[in-house]
Amino acid sequence: MNSLQSFLAVAPVATKASSTSASVSGARAAPSTSRRGRVSACLAAEAPPPPTAGSGAGKPRRELSAASLAVIEDEARYLVGTYNRSRVVIDGGRGCKIYDLDGREYLDMAAGIAVTALGHGDPDFHATISQQSGTLVHASNVQYTLPQVELAKRLVHSCFADRAFFCNSGTEANEAAIKFSRKYQLVANPDSDAPPFEFLAFDNCFHGRTMGSVALTSKLQYREPFAPVMPGSNFVEYGNLEEAKKVIQSGRLAAVFVEPVQGEGGIHSATQEFLQGLREACDEAGTLLVFDEVQCGLGRTGYLWAHEAYGVAPDIMTIAKPLANGIPVGAVLVKEKVNAAISYGDHGTTFGGGPLACKAALTVFDKIHKPDFLAEVSKKGEDFKQLLRAKLSGNPHVKEVRGVGLIVGIELDVPAGPLVDACLDAGVIVLTAGKGNVVRLVPPLIISEKELEQAADVIRDCLPALDVATS
Repeated sequence: MNSLQSFLAVAPVATKASSTSASVSGARAAPSTSRRGRVSACLAAEAPPPPTAGSGAGKPRRELSAASLAVIEDEARYLVGTYNRSRVVIDGGRGCKIYDLDGREYLDMAAGIAVTALGHGDPDFHATISQQSGTLVHASNVQYTLPQVELAKRLVHSCFADRAFFCNSGTEANEAAIKFSRKYQLVANPDSDAPPFEFLAFDNCFHGRTMGSVALTSKLQYREPFAPVMPGSNFVEYGNLEEAKKVIQSGRLAAVFVEPVQGEGGIHSATQEFLQGLREACDEAGTLLVFDEVQCGLGRTGYLWAHEAYGVAPDIMTIAKPLANGIPVGAVLVKEKVNAAISYGDHGTTFGGGPLACKAALTVFDKIHKPDFLAEVSKKGEDFKQLLRAKLSGNPHVKEVRGVGLIVGIELDVPAGPLVDACLDAGVIVLTAGKGNVVRLVPPLIISEKELEQAADVIRDCLPALDVATS
């Protein structure tokens, strides 16, 4: 095992081999006291007194105030039913803590799905958006704005890329990468009546929900209700280089999309051999290599960009989630050869790269990219994994603790829902991932060692909820 593999290695906590996975779904219902239905991206929690051992099992629900119930009832009446929300109405935040409408405090181990990297209420971030909102919030891309150009310069100078394109989200970034890849192949193969237009992605991947990016997302429940999606998508096992090479060598691919560290898919890290092999195969076939770092990028792994750990650079990289700490912005970073294929009017956006979002992103970037900050993320992540392994060791339901930096997963041999519920009732917000059997932990990057220990203690104390659920 080389040093990089050692850095990315994961260690099992228990030796139990069987695994039961669960997909989470269910029709929307009127507000009730049930938390059984959930989606992995919409979880919240409450904060009763500090838990004692076994407190997660059979804990009674807290009472919601009339004000919270009114919000929940209005949501059910007026919003399209795309989210199966937890019954918590979030009202504010500070650092790594958030507060509900009823005044309860929660430790945020989800960061708005790996978004609020600087936590809540960061004073520099607040000052930036306050100043910019009083000067210029929006200007169309028909004109130039200084924050957009400055952010592009910072991002380009930080990585392999030569140019940047700004949009509003991760799925829009991947949508743009799809279009850029096809346009590149059209220009690179001028004499071909059928230039390469297909794509390769991997099992357990998640690239978004627009019609192009959802076509590159492996989970059937995201794609099948909207069929037919964009044609030309191929999937092979994540990490299976030989199978990937066979598809790449077919000559049909415009690009390969891969996450260096899968988030939604269950916190799986690539190996250096896998990414290097993809790089070499793509170069031989004239195929573009796209790294989706929407969730794992910008400091989350302890590196500024996740792919830096592997020494392998893509042709295109997509980023979004933490870039402006919650203000919508995404970006596509490309090599010059890709930019050279793009002409005026090939793609565009009304709101993407607006001055408010870009100014906010500059503040976030300036904090996260500092070596000392990144080193702290790496150290806290490694300490947290070791803490979880020690505290959860011996529990028969815990199969593995894995991850890199502050993107950590706890794989269970049963659905994670009961444990997530118990953690919510004990005041810690966590997410699920994978097939519903992985607890996903992606806290703000500023989280303290003490807060990480609190999270580990609560997770340990809530494990009996899994026994109650399976008895």
